[in-house]
Amino acid sequence: MTARAERFEELDDESKARWAKFGRGERIYFIQHVGIEVEEVRFDYCRMRLPFRPELEQPMGVVHGGAIATLLDVVVVPAIGSRYGADVGYSTVDMHVQYLSALVKEDAVAEGWIVKRGRSVVFCEAEIIGATSGKSIARSVLTYNVSPARPMGV
Repeated sequence: MTARAERFEELDDESKARWAKFGRGERIYFIQHVGIEVEEVRFDYCRMRLPFRPELEQPMGVVHGGAIATLLDVVVVPAIGSRYGADVGYSTVDMHVQYLSALVKEDAVAEGWIVKRGRSVVFCEAEIIGATSGKSIARSVLTYNVSPARPMGV
């Protein structure tokens, strides 16, 4: 998966450190609860891993589609944020997911990248492969809204 990453400019050390901590902190957010880990962030690009855990399976023994969709949605966040400061907010407006294959008892590796940036809208794509099998698991096309951050609780 490094071939795609190489198309994107590297971040400065401060930005790398900021995004390496994404989803980690004193408070446990959903992505930490699910177990998503940041592997690499560049300008307009991110790679993450969802380590396999039995708790992520549905009764048929495959990783739940909701966990897959979560990874697709989350992997583009650092890619979007790589061009903005911490005072900018962004949220999913639209997300289309294509499930291509089942993920069975292996880690999922996702890549997300920016296709086009507008003033208040960012268009993204993401894909997941099985870390061991190399199988294409899912793809997504996403649209995010970008706006100045609102105070907490508003």
